[in-house]
Amino acid sequence: MKRNIAALIITCITFISCSNTPEEYFGRAVLNCNYLYGFAGNGMQRELASQSTKLVDEKTLATAPMKRAEVVTAKLETVEANFAKIKNLSATDDTKQMLAASIALYEFVLPVYKNEYSQLAALYDNGAPADKIEAMEKTISEKYAAKFAELYNAVWIQGKAYATKHGMKVREVNPEPAN
Repeated sequence: MKRNIAALIITCITFISCSNTPEEYFGRAVLNCNYLYGFAGNGMQRELASQSTKLVDEKTLATAPMKRAEVVTAKLETVEANFAKIKNLSATDDTKQMLAASIALYEFVLPVYKNEYSQLAALYDNGAPADKIEAMEKTISEKYAAKFAELYNAVWIQGKAYATKHGMKVREVNPEPAN
């Protein structure tokens, strides 16, 4: 009997400590989507057009230019990490629509980062003519911007409803996806 009670207590403590708060659900499923802001639009284009730098020596604080492929790889790693956090959340009746909207958005953008944005980065890194780079940017925007906006807005609609239900104050800073 004592073992059963102890096992029940341990199970309850484990369940309680493993459950996520509404703020955690909202943060992972909705707020992390802000990192995608600018996808298929001016934001990502500016990010690749501007030469980024990286720290190469912590002692001297020396920096060096980054290749655009490194920029896309870093972006992709963060997007994949955020996506993994969302997939690790347990869907409940209360969260399933918000999680589904967020998952759909991530499933949409990931292949584009892996393919088209990697190709665009290679154009930059290989010194391709400006018209080739502009053509690739235009292709990405025309092909993906509208669907991204639709999916991004769906996440925010679900997220705002969830936040309201749980008494969270949310202020939109990106009311429309940047194009």
